Amino acid sequence: MSAATIDLNADLGEGFGVWRLGDDEAMLDVVSSANIACGFHAGDPAGLASACRAAADRGVRIGAQVGYRDLAGFGRRFIDVSPTDLTADVIYQIGALAALAHAAGAAVSYVKPHGALYNTIVNHRAQAEAVAQAVHAVDPDLAVLGLAGSTFFDAAQSLGLRTVPEAFADRAYRPDGTLVPRTDSGAVLHDVAEIAERVAIMVDRGKLTAIDGTIIDVTVESVCVHGDSPGAVAIAHAVRDRLIADGISLAAFA
Repeated sequence: MSAATIDLNADLGEGFGVWRLGDDEAMLDVVSSANIACGFHAGDPAGLASACRAAADRGVRIGAQVGYRDLAGFGRRFIDVSPTDLTADVIYQIGALAALAHAAGAAVSYVKPHGALYNTIVNHRAQAEAVAQAVHAVDPDLAVLGLAGSTFFDAAQSLGLRTVPEAFADRAYRPDGTLVPRTDSGAVLHDVAEIAERVAIMVDRGKLTAIDGTIIDVTVESVCVHGDSPGAVAIAHAVRDRLIADGISLAAFA
């Protein structure tokens, strides 16, 4: 049975200085939750403040998108950081975005790891626990967005944090339910109609076709459309329109 409501989220605030990435304003007109960068993998203070204000103006929920300290690699490279340092890094990032959100008249409602950190803590227990402990230390009422069945979710649930499983509209999956690495061919999807149909099946049936053709189960309360993907705005509109046409309401989970 399909869900009555679903959240649509996107990664935003990822520009830096004069370098702009994606169209935050247009995406904020479509999504219900905004994963806003925190300055470690992307984003500068003025840009993040602007993204928070734009989200607040539209009533879009704000999440802190925390990552490795890796501006040069856009947070997409694994870093063998100690759990103690990682916990401090994540606390620092959430705190910075929380201040910017507060100044915009809003608040950070949830946390979503970014890029390599997101993928690493699917199985890396020490880093997963470090991130979960950081979120809990800042505010036990914050939700965390991630992959169902991940080590990160196990760590978060053990601390009493709310876990919200997400699926990616425009990313290919492996048969084990993890994402195909971006370095592999076919990792990122671009066909708008195909993506919209794929999301409709995810939400309605809880099923997903992996890159090898295997049909796998997927648990989804939020669907992510990457704000930096080519055609991201068109993809987001197509996904939103398809879900609404199928009788699904879009609303923030937090």
